[in-house]
Amino acid sequence: MAQYRVGRLQQEIQKEVDDILLKRVRDPRVQGVTITGVEVTGDLQQATIYYSSLSDNKADQEKVQKGLDKATGLIRGELGHRLSIYVTPEIHFERDGSIQYGSKIDRLIDNLNKKDK
Repeated sequence: MAQYRVGRLQQEIQKEVDDILLKRVRDPRVQGVTITGVEVTGDLQQATIYYSSLSDNKADQEKVQKGLDKATGLIRGELGHRLSIYVTPEIHFERDGSIQYGSKIDRLIDNLNKKDK
């Protein structure tokens, strides 16, 4: 039963953080950020929010991370108002590299297909 609650909370946090980034955070560094997933600890005290950005540039990725770190307080406060839970979890943003990894695999497969032809 506890896993069901954690799963629901993860989905709700993902939806709300995406909405908060879109409507409330005015920092240009976080434009184009997509929330790809959320992991919440079993005691609901900490949440890791995974994101992806449009840019592959290392400097741009660092700017996005700094922008999200700066907006963490605002996002957590908004989550506290929007979610009906006793304690709002501490949040931490982490870049999700799976999209870039998947795109790299696709390019490698395309290159192999081109060589076979």
